[in-house]
Amino acid sequence: MRNHSLQMLLGAAALIASGFASAETPADFLARYETEARQSSPSFSASAERGEKFFTNTHGGEWSCSTCHTKNPTVRGKHASTGKAIEPMAPGANPERFASTRSVEKWFGRNCKDVLGRTCTPGEKADVVAWLMISPR
Repeated sequence: MRNHSLQMLLGAAALIASGFASAETPADFLARYETEARQSSPSFSASAERGEKFFTNTHGGEWSCSTCHTKNPTVRGKHASTGKAIEPMAPGANPERFASTRSVEKWFGRNCKDVLGRTCTPGEKADVVAWLMISPR
């Protein structure tokens, strides 16, 4: 009985540890979003130039991504309504960006609805990630 309990405990510890060991990277998200975008547009390739334009322009509303995150993704931003500080978006300036699917999807979901009034497409996400990845440190 003890041996079985020990095996279960070790198995649970390994499962927990594997969650920490499998942190995702910005490149993982870029590859995932490009793959998803190619399902509807086989020749799609992420563009940092499109990503910057998407991030800094408005899309029919009052806000752009840069309204809160600033046009320089390597510096702290501030939420336009609440004034809450927002850590830099560029992963080179903030290594915690693009580290987990749960967080990335949560914030793309909220921010895309605020800025676009809809969900971002995989291509839009890929373009933004491509631009943020090359933003200076």
